[in-house]
Amino acid sequence: MKKLLGLVLLMLLFVSATEFTSSKPEANNSIEGTWELQSFYSYDGQDITDTIKKSEGYRQVKMYSKGKIMWTRYVPDDPNGRFGYGSYRITENSLTETIEYGDDNMMKALDTMRNFTFELKLKEDTFSQITLDDEGNRTFSENYIRID
Repeated sequence: MKKLLGLVLLMLLFVSATEFTSSKPEANNSIEGTWELQSFYSYDGQDITDTIKKSEGYRQVKMYSKGKIMWTRYVPDDPNGRFGYGSYRITENSLTETIEYGDDNMMKALDTMRNFTFELKLKEDTFSQITLDDEGNRTFSENYIRID
């Protein structure tokens, strides 16, 4: 009985030590989750020059989970919709999406380009993926809010 009690106490000690020493990732450093497009920005190379709201009925959602991405877009005037699936990698200030397959238009685009790299501005409940030109100047961004 003493051995059993000792074993239980030892297990409780390990479990509680793990609880205190395990570090949880900071929410503001994680892109994992579901995001919805809110607006677009145009840039003059560095600064925002215009904000473009999405049109009525337009929806674009991205889901990031365990290194995988899935996105879908609905445009009222386009009965086919759009989607893509692949993998992603982030660093402190960049996002790279590698698209493996998607809708017909996406598959045609994949013949010329599969990797999409963006400057990343990530906060807890918002992120912007900023497209850069060949010289590293900002040109355009998609701006998302977390919906889950």
